[in-house]
Amino acid sequence: MPHSQIVESATIANLRDLGGVPLPDGTRVRPGTAFRSGQLDRLDLRSDPVVAALGIRTVVDLRTDFERVSRPDRVPAGAHLLVADVMADTSGAGAANRLGAAMADPATANRTLGGGRARRALEQDYRSFVTSASARAAYKQLVTALARPEGGPVLFHCTAGKDRTGWGASLLLLLLGADEPTVRDEYLAVAPAVRAAFAPQVAAFTGAGGDPEVAEAILGVHPSYLAAAVDAIADQWGDVESYARAGLGLKDETLDALRLRLTV
Repeated sequence: MPHSQIVESATIANLRDLGGVPLPDGTRVRPGTAFRSGQLDRLDLRSDPVVAALGIRTVVDLRTDFERVSRPDRVPAGAHLLVADVMADTSGAGAANRLGAAMADPATANRTLGGGRARRALEQDYRSFVTSASARAAYKQLVTALARPEGGPVLFHCTAGKDRTGWGASLLLLLLGADEPTVRDEYLAVAPAVRAAFAPQVAAFTGAGGDPEVAEAILGVHPSYLAAAVDAIADQWGDVESYARAGLGLKDETLDALRLRLTV
């Protein structure tokens, strides 16, 4: 099944164009409109002409305040930066936010996140991506930015480009009508890029006695994480359309504009 297109960037990890992902009735996501990636702290358009050619006009940063201060975005000249902190309501509590500390302290990570606790914590993170007030506000911002024709090509990202960004891409595809197998395949497609980007940290972590299962749970891309978010929508709103309207507060005209702009 076709996935999003890898963009071979020299300075951005895990950069992909959602264009080409198949949708019902023979349509697909329009290329060159919606991009996803890891953090932009190393972006250098002078040495990265491939990214410069994308013409990014809007950047949506899904990271926490701590992440943004630690590794500030380098935004393409002329692009508008939107801060959409998914985890503002759970800062410091989510497993995704404990990534740096876990990798720096393997003994503590083994003790606090071993025995399946890391995976369960990530599943809880994904539920919070759907239910928390900050996450709903953030993803409303993302959808609204993508629906604006004047916003130009949009790049949305977190740190690794797999969790907050992965759910953002999944939500967009669901709103565009993609079936769940397509959404799941796209969600899992980033796994090789994430594995390559974090291989040095994993090697250092396990070399210092860290449990490989903990590293894989935190840095892996697992179907159960996506399923946790999809289940949270079903449990509280019934379906993605009801979630978009009642959970995110999106208007019909915004959803119509999203579909018009992002499909071909």
